[in-house]
Amino acid sequence: MHNPFTPVASVPVDARNARVHEEGWQSWSPSGAYALGDKPYRPTNDNWATVCYRPGVTAPDGTFQGEGLLALDPGDGSPVRLWAAAEPLREVPSIRLLVEGDTAQISADGPVKEFTGTDIQATLADWAAGLGGAAPRPAPTVWCSWYEYFTAVTEDDIHENLRAMDTLDLPVDVVQIDDGYQKALGDWLTLSGRFRSRAGIADAIRARGRRAGIWTAPFLVDPASDLAAEHPDWLVRDPDGGFAHAGRNWGHDLSILDTTHPAAAEYLTSVYTTLRAEGYDYFKVDFLYAGALDGVRHSSADALQAYRSGIELIRDAIGEDAYLLGCGAPILPSIGLFDAMRVSPDTAPHRRPEADDYSQPGQDPAEFTGAGRQWQHGRLWINDPDCLMARPAVETRERWAAHVEATGGLMASSDRLLSLDQWGVETTRRLLAGGAR
Repeated sequence: MHNPFTPVASVPVDARNARVHEEGWQSWSPSGAYALGDKPYRPTNDNWATVCYRPGVTAPDGTFQGEGLLALDPGDGSPVRLWAAAEPLREVPSIRLLVEGDTAQISADGPVKEFTGTDIQATLADWAAGLGGAAPRPAPTVWCSWYEYFTAVTEDDIHENLRAMDTLDLPVDVVQIDDGYQKALGDWLTLSGRFRSRAGIADAIRARGRRAGIWTAPFLVDPASDLAAEHPDWLVRDPDGGFAHAGRNWGHDLSILDTTHPAAAEYLTSVYTTLRAEGYDYFKVDFLYAGALDGVRHSSADALQAYRSGIELIRDAIGEDAYLLGCGAPILPSIGLFDAMRVSPDTAPHRRPEADDYSQPGQDPAEFTGAGRQWQHGRLWINDPDCLMARPAVETRERWAAHVEATGGLMASSDRLLSLDQWGVETTRRLLAGGAR
C-alpha cells in the first residue's frame, strides 16, 4: 500500500513562464520539463502502465508527478526548487505538483528533501553529484542486432555483420547479440533454432579483435518456458496466490523470477557465470522494472530490496571488469549498480509512437526523455540514448543521428551494415569513433 500524500511546500509561480520537470519511474517512463499549461504524457492503457510506468500510483488529471524527483522553475526569477527522495535506494516517494491560481502546491507520499539551484538540469545534476558516487567507466562502442533483425536474428546475421565491420573499417568494440538467440524468456541457456553455438559465436567475435556482448531480461519468465513448467515455486506470486504479472509483451503474459528464492538465485547466477565463461563480457540486462514490481516473494525483502539484490547477484556473477548496461530499469533504485543506463524509451525507424504514448518506441519520445535526463550522464552512469540507425529506410535518420551524437553517451550501431549507403557508413564511423564523452 502506498502512503497518503501530505503537503511539502507552497511556491508562488508565474504561470506563463514556470516549468516543471517530472522524473519518470524507469527507463521508458516519459521524463522532462513541461510548461504549467501542458498535459504531461501518461499511459494510454493498463498494460503500458505496468510495463513502462510506475504501476499503482496514477497521477490525477491536471497534476504533475515525479517518481523520487520533481523540479520547479517558478518562472519569476526565483531559484529552482527540487524535491528528491530522502533515501532513493530504499524508498522512492511519488511527488506531486498541483497549480492553484498563482501557487504551486507540492505534496509527496514519503520523505523528501528540498534543494535549490539556478536551472532545472543544473539543479538535477548538482543533486546527482551530491550523491558522491565514483565517476562511471567510459562505454565501449557497440554494434547491436536488435533494430535490424529483432527476434528473427540468426547466427549467420552476426557473422555477416562481423565481416562488414572489417570491410567498412568501423571502430566497433562490442558485438552484442540481442533478443532472439534464446529459446524463451527464462530459458537463457537453451538456444533458439537460429543459433548453433553461443560459445562459438563469442569465439568468432573475439577472434576478430572485438568483444562479445549479449542481451538478457533476467527477471522475466515466459509462462510457456521450461523454467516456468519445472520451477513454478521460483515465480513471484500475487497476494491471492496466483502468479504476479509483469504485463504483456511478445504476444503473451509475463511472469517474474523471484531472485530471493535461493534456488532461483542459484539458477540466475549459473546463467551469468556460464555466459561469462563462454567469453561474453558486455551484458545488456533489460525489462528490469519486473524485478521491482510488488508481489509475494520467498523472502521478506520489499520490491526495491529484491531488485537491488538481484542486480548485485548478476554483477557478482559477471565480475567487476564486465560492462553492465541497464534498460527498462527503475531509475533511482539503480543508482550505483550499472556502468551505463538506457535513459529513454526505445527509438524506432519512425518518429511518432502509436497512440501518442511517449513510453512507446519512436524517435520523438526517445529524444524527449533522453534530453530530459541528460543531467544523469557522467554522474550516475554513462547515458544510453539508444542505438544509431543510419540506413536509408529510417525516417529522419539525420535528425536522429544528431540527437545520439549530441548526448555524448553510449554509441551503438544497429543496422545491417551492408545496407548502409555512403552517408550511413560515414555517420556510423564518425559517431563510433567519437565514442562516449
